[in-house]
Amino acid sequence: MVATLFIQRAFDPETQLYFGCVVVTVIISIVLHELAHGWAAIWQGDDTPRIAGHMTPDPMVHMGGMSLLMLALVGMAFGAMPVNPRNFRSRYGDALVSAAGPAMNFLLAFAALTALAVWMRLGGIAAEGPAHNGQYLLRIFGVTNIALGIFNLIPVPPLDGSTVLGNFVPAYRRWLESLGNPTWMFFILFIVLWNAPYQYNPFGIAQNVMAAYLGLFGFVMG
Repeated sequence: MVATLFIQRAFDPETQLYFGCVVVTVIISIVLHELAHGWAAIWQGDDTPRIAGHMTPDPMVHMGGMSLLMLALVGMAFGAMPVNPRNFRSRYGDALVSAAGPAMNFLLAFAALTALAVWMRLGGIAAEGPAHNGQYLLRIFGVTNIALGIFNLIPVPPLDGSTVLGNFVPAYRRWLESLGNPTWMFFILFIVLWNAPYQYNPFGIAQNVMAAYLGLFGFVMG
C-alpha cells in the first residue's frame, strides 16, 4: 500500500537517510512557505496572520497533526496561512501574497543548491560519512523546493497559482467561483501528475533544473 511505502523507509537502513532528509526538508519548506505568505500579507496591510498566531516557526501551527502524520505515512503534507484579502492595500495584493510562497521555495532551492555547488567545488563529492549525508540533504532540499515551487504555481485551486492567475484574469476567478467547490480539479491534477512520466512531473523537472544549475555553476567556476 502507498500509505506504508514511505514510512517503511524509516526502518530500512538503506533508505533511512532519504526518509530523514525528506521529512526535515518538507517541514522546513512548508513552514517557511507559509511564513512567506504571512510576511507578504502583513506587508500588504493585513494583520490577520499575526492576530491568528501564525507568525511562528512552529510546524504544528502551520501544518497541524494530520499533515505531519500524512508526511510520515505517505511523504506528502500541506500547510495553511490565514489571510484576509479585503485588507490588502494593492490591487494585486492577492497575487503578491500568493506568489510569495512559491518564491520562498525557489529562494530556498537556490540557497541549498548554491551551498551544495560550493561544497562540491571546494571539497569534492563525498562518498560516505557526515559530508555525504550533508550533501545528500542539500540535494533533496534543493530538488524538493523547486518541485514545490513549480507545483504551487499550477493554476488549479487550492494551489497558489489559481489565486495569482485569478487576480490578473478576473474571468478565470469568476469561472472558478461559479464551480462552487472546485477542489475536484485538484484531485484530477494529482491523478494526472501521479501517472505522468517522471520527466514531466514537478520532481522530474526539478531534477533537470538542479542538474543544469550545478553544471552551469561548475562551468562558470571553471
